[in-house]
Amino acid sequence: MARKNKKKRFEAIEITGAGAKGKAIATAPDGRVIFVDNAVPGDVADIQTFQKRKSYYKGSAVNFVSYSDKRTEPVCQHFGTCGGCKWQNMDYKYQLQYKQDEIENNLKRLGKIELPETTPILGSEDIYFYRNKMEFSFSDSRWLTLNEINSGEEIKDKNALGFHIPGMWDKILNIKKCHLQEDPSNAIRNEVRDFATKNDIPFFNARNQEGLLRTLMIRTSSTGEIMVLIQFFYEDKAKRELLLDFVAERFPEITSLQYVVNEKGNDTIYDQDVICYKGRDHIFEEMEGLKFKINAKSFYQTNSAQAYELYKITRNFAELTGEELVYDLYTGTGTIAQFVAKQAKKVIGVEAVPEAIEDAKKNAEYNNIENTEFFAGDMKKVFTQKFIEKHGHPDVIITDPPRDGMHKDVVAQIIRILPERIVYVSCNSATQARDLALLDEHYKVTKVQPVDMFPQTHHVENVVRLELRK
Repeated sequence: MARKNKKKRFEAIEITGAGAKGKAIATAPDGRVIFVDNAVPGDVADIQTFQKRKSYYKGSAVNFVSYSDKRTEPVCQHFGTCGGCKWQNMDYKYQLQYKQDEIENNLKRLGKIELPETTPILGSEDIYFYRNKMEFSFSDSRWLTLNEINSGEEIKDKNALGFHIPGMWDKILNIKKCHLQEDPSNAIRNEVRDFATKNDIPFFNARNQEGLLRTLMIRTSSTGEIMVLIQFFYEDKAKRELLLDFVAERFPEITSLQYVVNEKGNDTIYDQDVICYKGRDHIFEEMEGLKFKINAKSFYQTNSAQAYELYKITRNFAELTGEELVYDLYTGTGTIAQFVAKQAKKVIGVEAVPEAIEDAKKNAEYNNIENTEFFAGDMKKVFTQKFIEKHGHPDVIITDPPRDGMHKDVVAQIIRILPERIVYVSCNSATQARDLALLDEHYKVTKVQPVDMFPQTHHVENVVRLELRK
C-alpha cells in the first residue's frame, strides 16, 4: 500500500509572528502551527509544507499574495541562500520587537514567575559590520546557485571560501561580500581564495577528507588590530609559506598571522598547536581602559560595542559598593570579572576551560587588577560547599552560562548559600526561564533587560537581576 503523502499546500495564509530560530509563524486551517522559513510577519502567502507533526507543520512560502509593511530590502546578495542573517528582510525595529516578545514569552510561559515590567530591549547602534570574529571554510566543490544550475554553462571554478549551507555539513557557499565584519575582512577572504586558486593550492573536500586548505579565521578588535589564522589539513611547507607570505605582504596591517596544521576529521582547533608565523600571537581588545589579550582560542563577545553595553548593565544590576565578595560563574576569560572588580572587594571567577582561565589571569595581571582570583574546572564540581568555605561566602553572584543554562547542581548550590543578589546573563531565555523558576522560591526577579548583540538574526541576550526574598 502506498504511503500517504503528508505534504500539503495552504493558500493565502497570513504570517502572524516570529518564533524560535528565526522561523516565521502562521496557523493552518486545521489549527496546527506552521513554522515558515522564508517569510516576515504580516506577509500573506501560499505555503508548501514539507514536514508534518502532531501539533505543527514546517514549510516555505512559495507564492506571496501580499507583502508585509515590516519588510525591508536585504542588503546582502547572498541572503536566502546563506543562513547567517535570516532576518535581514525585516526592518530592524521589528527585529527588536520580536526579540523582546520572545524573552517576555519565555520568562512568563516557561518560568511561570512574577516579573517586573521588562525594560525595552537595547538595540545595537551598528546593525551591519559589527562582528569581531568570522570563520570561513574552504571547499573544492562549492554550492551552486539556482541561476548557475539553470544557466546550462559549464562551471569551471568550483572553489569556495565561505559559509556552510544550513543543514549541510559538506556544502560551502562562496561568499563575495559579507556584511557582518568590517574591512579588510572581505578583502582578505577574497584575495586568499583568488591567490590559492591561481597557484593551485588545493581546497579541502570534507566528504573525501583531502585538500590542503581547511578554514580561515579573521579576528578584529576595537583597537584596530587584526588576527588571521589559516588552517591546513596537512603540512606542505612550500604551499603554506607561499600563501602566508602573500597574506603578510598584501595586508601589512595584520597584527597576528598564524596557522594550524590539523589532520583530524573535524575543524576544531582547541586541541591543536597554533603557530605564529608573523607578528604577535595575540591581539588586544580594550574596554573602559582595560585591555584584554585575545589569542586564537580565546572566547570574547563577538560584538565588541554591545559587549560593553552588556557589561555595563551587568555591573549596574550588581549594585556593588566596594565591600562585596562577588563570584563570577562561567567567567570565560574573566572579562566581566575584571570589568566589575574596581567596584567590588574581591571577585572570584570559575570556568571549565583551563586556557580561558590562563587568559583571565594574564589579563588581570596586565591590567594591574589584584582583587581577582580565577579557578578552572567543571562548575558543578568546583562550586561546592568546600570551595565556598575556603574562598568566602559570596554577597553577589554573576552567572553567564552557555546556552544550556546552569547545571541543576549549580542552581542547588546557589540555593544552599543564598547570596543577596544574582545577576543572570543569558544567551537563551528558555533555559534562563527554567533556572529562574528553580530559584523563584528564594529569589524575586526585580529587573529584566534584553540586549541585542546580533542584528539581522534571531539571537538575543538577556540580563536579569534577582534579589533574595526577605
